[in-house]
Amino acid sequence: MTLGYLFGGGVGNEPRGVDLYRTYAVVRNLYEQVAQWTGHTVGQILEENLPEAPEARQSVGTIREAAHAIAVHDVLAEHGLRPAALGGLSLGGMSAACLAGAVSRQALFEMLAHARNTPEQPAGTPEQGLALAFAPIGGDTGRYRGDGRPGVYLAGQFGPTADGATRILMLSGEREALEKLGADLPQGALVVLPGRTMAIHSPLRGPFRTFMAPYIDAMTFTAPGLPLISCLDRKVLVTAEDVRDTFHRNPTAPINLVHIHEAMKDEGVRLGLVMGGSIPDGVLRFPFPVVHVDRPEHIEQAMTTAFELGIETSAGRARR
Repeated sequence: MTLGYLFGGGVGNEPRGVDLYRTYAVVRNLYEQVAQWTGHTVGQILEENLPEAPEARQSVGTIREAAHAIAVHDVLAEHGLRPAALGGLSLGGMSAACLAGAVSRQALFEMLAHARNTPEQPAGTPEQGLALAFAPIGGDTGRYRGDGRPGVYLAGQFGPTADGATRILMLSGEREALEKLGADLPQGALVVLPGRTMAIHSPLRGPFRTFMAPYIDAMTFTAPGLPLISCLDRKVLVTAEDVRDTFHRNPTAPINLVHIHEAMKDEGVRLGLVMGGSIPDGVLRFPFPVVHVDRPEHIEQAMTTAFELGIETSAGRARR
């Protein structure tokens, strides 16, 4: 039996990892390192209010999410669980690349901290937003994707819901255009997410991609030491340049969770552990059992499930 780790994307506003931090010394050590690399305090990373300026807010939020996901990985490693394949959505893909050995932890967090220097959008720029669309399985999804509507972009696909009745899409773009699309769809078929002011995974994040490009070009990447699955293409990333390319493309390219779990299945994954809290528990359908690991009480559940499925464990230190 093979174990796969899935890392969600997205940047939440709520505190992350506080219970893990209080429970495990390995997590406290990680956060001390992240604080040194980023120039933020542990409190800012864990639970304090995020900055108001959008780019600075996004930067600290990504540091918070990545630290939390890597902390879960490190606790599981101390308990003897290690993945045979990794993949993640957006920011989660970058965390997965780090844990696959393709980029160092320090380089990852320094990059996320550097993003706070991104110039803000000029005054008068149309307000941006993010939405989730719920399309019936088996029908034409063009209407729900916003096909042919200026200012609306398909930013992500999460696949079918657990009951198999609905397919979840993420749309990105100008908030007014998203709201107009929602008004033309059946009630409840599209939800514009409150507090989301960046049209992530769309061409509207082109200025951010351009700003970050020289920094990413200067980073050191190496070939992944484990199968590392892309969320941008249905492929396993093999070379250092494969990984660098995904870092470059991530801000403007659409993501696809189905790419990850289908490729994981091909790699022999029979149990998936979802790192952190950014992929909701019980909402989506996967082709293998999954356990969501977010808090200390989830560690035992992960260990028990792995044991029941015959996945070997070996005590050891986490990959640095």
